[in-house]
Amino acid sequence: MSINATLLAQMIVFAVFVWFTMKFVWPPIMQAMRDRQKRISEGLAAAERGARELNEATAKAEEMVGKAREQAQEILTNAQRQADDTLERARDDARAEGERIVTAAREEIDQAVASAKEDLRREVGSLAVVGAERILKREIDAKAHNDIIDDLVAEIR
Repeated sequence: MSINATLLAQMIVFAVFVWFTMKFVWPPIMQAMRDRQKRISEGLAAAERGARELNEATAKAEEMVGKAREQAQEILTNAQRQADDTLERARDDARAEGERIVTAAREEIDQAVASAKEDLRREVGSLAVVGAERILKREIDAKAHNDIIDDLVAEIR
């Protein structure tokens, strides 16, 4: 055979091979490549969505942590304020109780002083009667002269 016939036969076989490949082999390969490209693009889109959602979740978590910190600070501030208020009320109550005790003690002292004065006046009156009795060398009837003793006590006051 000649080189031209061999070359022509090889060209025909190559053309049949190309046609066969283009007709039966190439479409499934291209379909597989398109499917793979589609899955890759969907995966990339999902990865981008995931990254975006992660960023949003991170921002939301940071915002929630910030709010929680603010609430915690507010709770601490309120607790401190309540403690201060309670302490101030306790101080005021203690002052009022102290003043009440001092006032009661003063009243009690005043009553004791008044009672002591009254007792002293009675004793002075009795001593005056005893003194007058000794001077007169006779007994004075205290019941009969009660009015005189009361007037004497009133004058001593």
